[in-house]
Amino acid sequence: MAKNLMIVESPAKAKTIARYLGDDFEVKSSFGHVRDLPKKQLGVDIAKKFEPTYEISPDKGKIVSQLRSIAKGKTIWLASDEDREGEAIAWHICFVLGIDPNKTKRIVFHEITKSAIATAIAKPRTVDQKLVDSQQARRVLDRLVGYELSPILWKKIRAGLSAGRVQSVAVRLTVEREREIRAFQAEGSFKLSGIFDADGEEVLAELPSKILTEPLAQEFLETAKTATFTVESVDQKPATRAPSAPFTTSSLQQEAARRLGYGVKQTMTVAQRLYENGHITYMRTDSVALSGLAIKAARDYIVKAYGQNYHQVRQYKTKSRGAQEAHEAIRPTQLTSLNSGADTQQQKLYQLIWQRTVASQMAPAQIDQTQARISISGRDEQLVASGEILKFDGFLKVYGGGKEDKILPKLSRGQRLSLKTMSAQEVFSRAPARYSEASLVKKLEELGIGRPSTYAPTITTIQTRGYVEKSDIDGEPRRVIELVLAGGKISKNITEIVLGADRGKLIPTQLAEIVTDFLQKYFSSIIDYDFTARAEEELDDIAGGKDQWQEMLERFYKAFHPLIEKSKQASRDVTLQVRKLGKDPKSGQLVYARYGRFGPVLQLGDNPASRSTRSTKAQGRPVFDSEVAQTRGEDTRRATSSGQEGDKKVLKPRFAPMPSGSELNSVTLEQALPMFNLPRIVGKSAEGEEISSDIGPYGPYLKLGKQFVSIKDHDPLTISLEEALQLIEQKKQAIAEKVIADFGTIRVLNGPYGPYVSDGKKNARIPKGTKPKTLDKAQAQELLDKAPAKSKFRRRK
Repeated sequence: MAKNLMIVESPAKAKTIARYLGDDFEVKSSFGHVRDLPKKQLGVDIAKKFEPTYEISPDKGKIVSQLRSIAKGKTIWLASDEDREGEAIAWHICFVLGIDPNKTKRIVFHEITKSAIATAIAKPRTVDQKLVDSQQARRVLDRLVGYELSPILWKKIRAGLSAGRVQSVAVRLTVEREREIRAFQAEGSFKLSGIFDADGEEVLAELPSKILTEPLAQEFLETAKTATFTVESVDQKPATRAPSAPFTTSSLQQEAARRLGYGVKQTMTVAQRLYENGHITYMRTDSVALSGLAIKAARDYIVKAYGQNYHQVRQYKTKSRGAQEAHEAIRPTQLTSLNSGADTQQQKLYQLIWQRTVASQMAPAQIDQTQARISISGRDEQLVASGEILKFDGFLKVYGGGKEDKILPKLSRGQRLSLKTMSAQEVFSRAPARYSEASLVKKLEELGIGRPSTYAPTITTIQTRGYVEKSDIDGEPRRVIELVLAGGKISKNITEIVLGADRGKLIPTQLAEIVTDFLQKYFSSIIDYDFTARAEEELDDIAGGKDQWQEMLERFYKAFHPLIEKSKQASRDVTLQVRKLGKDPKSGQLVYARYGRFGPVLQLGDNPASRSTRSTKAQGRPVFDSEVAQTRGEDTRRATSSGQEGDKKVLKPRFAPMPSGSELNSVTLEQALPMFNLPRIVGKSAEGEEISSDIGPYGPYLKLGKQFVSIKDHDPLTISLEEALQLIEQKKQAIAEKVIADFGTIRVLNGPYGPYVSDGKKNARIPKGTKPKTLDKAQAQELLDKAPAKSKFRRRK
């Protein structure tokens, strides 16, 4: 029977560690944190120096009972991760098991290998209270912000919203970048290049500066018709390209996105699997250092595989602002293992990590660069021709990205060149780039906001809570001019390009803009970049023993809580950015654009609650009571019921969706008025059923009885009956083609991934080689009986 119990936070990690330990050890998992602040109350006694109240998490009761039972009579070893969260997990386990954290054995290792575990067991320590205090400070800080600020957002904007120290700053970054892009005005200029003949070989040369206007570009080409072109100088010099440092969490996320197309969350999930199975070192780190053993292993591999001239020892130093993790960079545990991982995703990420680690210890690439300057008679400008030849590949041998050789023919000073063609291509300045998941992580790291353990959760949170959407932007067509000089004549060509297209970028929603504006107005110091970075530094100080966690919270709360009280006076209609667009000419009622319960919405008429106070408010501005605005008819746009106010009839306001492509701050009355005609009666089907068109959460659609048909490429305000009938018929055909065979309770269907059998509760794939049309009911039932049960899906609240 085992005398020792080792507790880790992950079952996969437990399984890997168990392989290296003898019968004296039993390895169990806590499945993450076992205690936390209560979900339905603050759980922090502010008057008692922010004393937290912890409780066993509802889903961890059974796990805690099992650990208590197994732990009896055994020596406990706590082996959770070596960062703050891991230290806190170990500390909480001590409390639920009733053991002293100052006497319990605590071990850490940054890689799950036999030697690393043996070394850790030989030198155990106890729980580091400073790291625990730093984690507690972060947890309490985030709870205070969320618990006090979120209800303000519920009252002023929309129920269910949340705010957080880091997530609100991340949202602010995307909002500010999107506004920069909107305000940006692309400026056109002309890029000039020429192709010359040099003793039978072509030379491409370019003008280093842009030409500002078309007339100036035309003038330049006119001069070039009769000009002579002479090589003014030829400069040759050697250059080198050095490898990048080994991966940190941030740089791994960025490179995995660039090279593999992985999202931030996906990268961390895959890296976690590689770590837990002993293939790589700990994946949450901001260190670029490698251990002496790793450097030696890299040297041995490089010299053996490529030769001594490919090896160069390097030890990188961490430059990241606020770097605090005491780990190595992310690297393979065994550099001799070229391929590891349980699936394709893991293997690809492992290879990327392996290549980056080995490349960091290799010689730089050596390049010969040549630059020739070409003078133009009659003009002061000079054209430049550049060439580059890779002389020695060095680290590029394993970590690609080397450019193709661009070889210049032999040129000499004073040599005359003959012009073959010259062109002036119109180009446009580019707006600042939208953030991708990886580039937003990079920006947060540059600002010192967040830490390796928080990057991925932050990026995920701002998307799941509706503040940011990862989507594509189509861009706008733009006319482009190209002037070409060939054969002594200048021609003008006009083509069309798409400007501003983006793929897979983070786009802030209207909700993000409203919330950010509100927070900027009332909590500017809390979502200030420097303030948030200083908070991270203070947490680092607590971890280093330079500050006390309760004192840090006291300083924060003293500045934060008065802002909460002040924000309660905020006007809801101002917060929701209500805009008066004008009057409806038919009814004389005012039309507004505002943010509603389900997003931006148009409103015709005032809320009844506001009319009695109209005379005392600013002229023409509605008063939106929070309950009235949230519950009164937003989703029943054609409300016709009325109440009584004395003897006067009180009409409820009507609501309509925003026109496609419009925004709260730009929609006009002319765009808004037609939207109140929705839903629109298009006509009737052959059977006499009414067909209507409307716009829903997923775009425009047709409604025929209980059937809904998407009409994404049509305008619901103008779609004809003929077009509607055609789309409805296409939908019917698509449904009919989906059904291969119908046995009543069981059907054989066509799906996006091939044919399958379904009884409505369970699906079964049809084996390859089996023709779906030949299946009878008994065979279909047999396939369903053999198919695995559907995994239960539980929606997260």
